[in-house]
Formats: sequence, structure tokens, C-alpha cells
Amino acid sequence: MQNTREQLLGIWQEACRHIEISESSGTIAEMLAQRMPLSLLLILRLQSDRKSIEIVAIGSHLRTGGLTMTSEPLLTPQWKRLIAWARTGKVTRFHRSDPMPSDPKRLSNPKHPEPNDSLFMDIVPARVTGDMLIGPLESIDGPAGLVILVADPSRDFETSHLDFAQQLLEPFSAALENDRRLHELNALREAAEADRRSLLSRLGRQEVNEEVIGAQTGLKHVIDRVELVAKSDVPVLILGETGTGKEVVSRAIHTRSKRGNGPFIRVNCGAIPAELIDSQLFGHEKGSFTGAAEQHQGWFERADGGTLFLDEIGELPLAAQVRLLRVLQDHQVERVGGRQPIHVDVRIVAATHRDLASMVKQRSFREDLWYRINVFPILLPRLRERIEDIPALVRHFSQRAAVRFGLPPVEASPADLRLLSSYPWPGNIRELGAVIDRAAILGNGKSLEVATSLGLSQPLPYTEPTDEPTFYEVIPESPAVRTRSVENNDSLVGIATLDAAMREHIERALAASGGQIEGRSGTAALLGINPHTLRARMRKLKINWSTFRE
Repeated sequence: MQNTREQLLGIWQEACRHIEISESSGTIAEMLAQRMPLSLLLILRLQSDRKSIEIVAIGSHLRTGGLTMTSEPLLTPQWKRLIAWARTGKVTRFHRSDPMPSDPKRLSNPKHPEPNDSLFMDIVPARVTGDMLIGPLESIDGPAGLVILVADPSRDFETSHLDFAQQLLEPFSAALENDRRLHELNALREAAEADRRSLLSRLGRQEVNEEVIGAQTGLKHVIDRVELVAKSDVPVLILGETGTGKEVVSRAIHTRSKRGNGPFIRVNCGAIPAELIDSQLFGHEKGSFTGAAEQHQGWFERADGGTLFLDEIGELPLAAQVRLLRVLQDHQVERVGGRQPIHVDVRIVAATHRDLASMVKQRSFREDLWYRINVFPILLPRLRERIEDIPALVRHFSQRAAVRFGLPPVEASPADLRLLSSYPWPGNIRELGAVIDRAAILGNGKSLEVATSLGLSQPLPYTEPTDEPTFYEVIPESPAVRTRSVENNDSLVGIATLDAAMREHIERALAASGGQIEGRSGTAALLGINPHTLRARMRKLKINWSTFRE
């Protein structure tokens, strides 16, 4: 008895040491050969979706019989008989003699008559002959496979061997289940990788973490702040208009942080129905509400060890804001219907295009949550404030469009770039990407039909690029320019500086248009320049257009 327990323990250990059953079958066959006249061990898996049996492991002590990993389909009556037998859970003895060379029909040895002989004739591979012990292997879902122990050609199994084989069904069942789960995980991984490659191909990208275009030009101050905050775990709030690239910046924070190898989960807070917010963010237990058929992990649990990007956080209802604040304070979530808090280690990056400070004053956004997430704000500029990045962005989107639509890559012409640089871009980078996609389709791989894509009959007036800022900063003039000497040149006396002349000219145009900037009768149209260029020059010259309103 003690020897039997030790042998079973050794077989259990070997079956559980390897995840793939084929790696342990040879060693187990050697172990079994010390107790019984074993020459061959076969493990077969039942494939219910195809009604077939597949050899998944071959363990040999003396012979293999030229067997290979094959799959054999069964007829429906045979399949039903096999499942009915497998549900008995009993090891069955079966014997098959060598087939006569002149008679291809397989024969059963009448000295071991069994009611399942005709069934096993079709299940046991034709090359396998001799005395056999066949047992069903179970899983939580029912019959999962078979184990076949084949005796030496000149010997038969004894009754004690039959009893011992019955005890082997449990470790073999566990080993087969582990093997099945491993292959399912591999199949899911391969499917996920194929989906990833397909999605990246449709997006025209090579990797998930997209390069930040303009990192050394228009977005340099943003990337500098990203580098500062990435190594810490403090919450980051990204502010900017729709389409300015908030998700790209949030991914840059994640990849540069110590959590770069962890998950990055994006949640659009404005797209979750109010009644499902708790379930989506924090998860729920099975049966916690109608329709909760199984346990569900929330976004916080899925992002554990990584970064949770809460896009459009300003859209969260007040009730959800309270629960979110508690998670940020305690680092614990509690599933809907659950009783035990779950610790989560998550870095929060939030983003919004709304004015949260004004929402706090209007009591539509909680002040305490505002202070919690606004530890390190990053403001993204609008596309019209980083015109210098448009050529690089156009090149990126045109290459992406070529991959997505199967077109030859084409470059934008200088005229196209001038046209794109003079457009106001109310939709920012997202709109630019859509325009280039449309232009690539219209050009059919020969050119980029930018003007048609923008829906313009004529190009907008082009103004030469300057070194002036196109947003909110004012660069002071050099003192050398303001105090340039006009001594010893009487012909220059009384001539105003260029800035003074420009200020006077713009003010006259503002007075004529009643302070209106855009439109057919606006100041920009009178001066023949783009409205955004005019605003930039007015900021530099400190011209207050509102004083000219009628």
C-alpha cells in the first residue's frame, strides 16, 4: 500500500510539473513500467465541436508503433456511444490481435470479450495492438479525453493493474486540463496579436505607443512637463480642446514612467451610461443586479500596476465623482454587490476639454475632486497655435492613409502646406487627420487633393510665415531695434518704426470695420491676411480690438 501511494504521488508530481502533457508522458510511462508490463502510453483529447479524438501525448517504454499526433473524426452514433461510456468513469480492458496481412479487417481477440469492443476498434489507432487498459478522463465540463495503457506484446495486464489504472485517471485528467488551458491561452494570445496587427494596420501604425509629433517644436514645452512628471506617481490633468492629442500625451506619460510595462487603460467617462458607471469603474459581483450573470472586474482592477486614463472626466455625474474621490484617497475599490475592499495600485491621468474651474464654481464638479486630480496640469495648445508642426503631421497622416487604404505614399506639395497652414483647424489634429485621409482617397495615390478635401473652391490667402508667436505669449522687441540711431541722417527723421506704422494701420482698419475681425467686411479681409495672423499681431502690438466696437 505504501509503495502504491509513493508511486501515485510521483505520478502526480510529474503530471503537475509540466504544463504541456506531452512533456511529462514519457517520464510517467517509465514510472508505470516499473509496476506493470507497459510498453506504450497514449493520451487522447475529445473534441466535442468536431466530434473527433486527437492524440495529444505519446509515452513509450518499448515502442511507439510509428504513431503520430493525429485527429480522427467519428460518426454521430460512435460519438454518442463514446460519451456514454466515458461518463461511467470506469477503466475498461480491451485486446486486439495483430491484423492478418491478407485481411485488412481488424479482429478482436475473443478471449477478452467486452461490450465496448466494437467502439474501441474505431477509437484505438490501428497500429496499436495487444492487451490494453482504457480509461476516461474528466473535466469540470464533462468527458475530456482518454488514457490508453498498452501492455508488452507477449504479456497481459492483471486485475491489480486494472485497479491501479483506475487511480491514475485523476492525475491524468488534471494534466490534460492544464494542457487544454495552456493551448486555449496560446490561441487567445495569437488571436489577440493578430487583432492587434490588423488594428495597427488599419490605423497605419507600427506600434501602439505612437510617436509624439512636434515634441521638439510646437509641443516641446508639453513634453518637457511630461518628462518632469512621468517618473512620479502624482495625478496629471491634461487640458485642451477636442482633438489636440490628449490620449497621445497620456500614453507618453505612461511609457516614460516606471509603470511603462504595466497596463494602460483608457476610459471615456462621457460614453458610460450613468446607471453603469459604478459597474464599469469598480466592477460587480455575480448576481449583484439583474443581468449580472458573472463576476466582472472594473477598470481600476484591470489597470492595477499601470495607468488609468480617465478621458473627459468632466462628464462624470456628481454621485460618481464622490465614489471616484474615495478610490483616489484610499486606493481601494469595492465591487457592486461586494463586501470586501480590493486594493489597487493605479496611476491616474485625467483629461477634459471643459473648464473644470468654472464647473467647480457652478457646483457641477466637486471641488475636492478638482484639487485631487489637478496636482500637475498640462495644457495642450490648439493646432492653429503650432502651425510649424503641420508639415510633419501631414507627412505622418499621409503615410498612415497610404497604409490604411492600400495606396502609394504621396507627399503634400508646398501649395498644399500653405493652404493647410492658413486653415483655422477648429477640430485640431483630429480634423487634420480626417482631411488628409479624405485628400488621399480623392487623390487615389497620385496626389493629395487638399483643396477639395477642405471643401474650398479657392485657396485661402497665404501669408508668409513669421517668427511671431501664434498664441498667448508676447515676445518683447529687442532694445536695439527700438533705439536704432537715426543721427547723421536727416532724411530718416520723422519716419515711424514698422511696429508703430503697423499699429496705426491696423487701428484704422479696426475703426473702419467697427472692431469686427472675421467676415467679408472684417478687419482681416480689409488687410488681406488670415484672421489668426491678425490676432497674433494685435497681441504683440497690444491692440485692444474691443475698443473699436460700435
